[in-house]
Amino acid sequence: MKICIVSHDAGGAENVASYICARNDIIGLFVLAGPAIKIFERRMGSIKITNLEEAMAACDWCLCGTGWQSDWEWNALALAKARRKHVVAFLDHWINYRERFTKRRKEILPDEIWVADEYAKKLAEQYFPDLVIRQQPNRYLETLVAEIHSLEVKQLRDSYQHILYVLEPIRQSWGSEEELGEFQALNYFIEHKNNLDLCGPLTIRLRPHPSDPIGKYDQWVNSQMNDKITVDTSSTLAELIAWSDIVVGCHTYAMVIALGAKKRVVSSIPHWAPQCVLPQPEIIRLADFASKNLKF
Repeated sequence: MKICIVSHDAGGAENVASYICARNDIIGLFVLAGPAIKIFERRMGSIKITNLEEAMAACDWCLCGTGWQSDWEWNALALAKARRKHVVAFLDHWINYRERFTKRRKEILPDEIWVADEYAKKLAEQYFPDLVIRQQPNRYLETLVAEIHSLEVKQLRDSYQHILYVLEPIRQSWGSEEELGEFQALNYFIEHKNNLDLCGPLTIRLRPHPSDPIGKYDQWVNSQMNDKITVDTSSTLAELIAWSDIVVGCHTYAMVIALGAKKRVVSSIPHWAPQCVLPQPEIIRLADFASKNLKF
């Protein structure tokens, strides 16, 4: 089979690439852009990238990510429907389901939706009751967790408690604050981290999101005087989770990976902001303790 594989955003790219790597009976026609290019090359080596028109004309069916940072995948959905090609969309998160298929005030739905866990399947069935919803094995999560456990064996421990903060772009500001959500959450974590009843000295590594521009958090890091904080852009996500004792973030998928690796995971979203959308009950909500000045 020839599959037109369309991907732009990082989350969808990881899931789609994992699915393709597990199959040896298909020929991929890759229509990639943005963070997806490096993700596919990391997983599969050198890849020939083709344009959408050529791939759609030659394929048997189409598999798309569901990013919403660009129109890349939406344009592929539109062309697949126009060409009467069977098209599958892979949902990689638990939010903005309708928005991922709506651009320019027009909704274009695939023929099937794939998800990677039971939470997403239940949500997708609620949002799209007339579509086929299939739960696929979460090969991306399985592969990363196995890699994390193998790296943990090689870790040299020190006297510091290791905190990994996984960043993500949050373009809205919350409440009366003017700064963007990701910086509000960072400051909230720094201000209230003692509510987590941490022991010993801390070392904190920030992992930028793949879509973040270089240097986005440098000024914030330089303003922090009392903690050992660095931005890590060279280590892989698996290496950083293996290094960590605690993983903190807002509601990025990296937190779900950390849960799979049996790490303590904390959402740093402030109490005045919308709640963390991740459905996993094991995630600690810092706001539940900070607003009442309790310790976890």
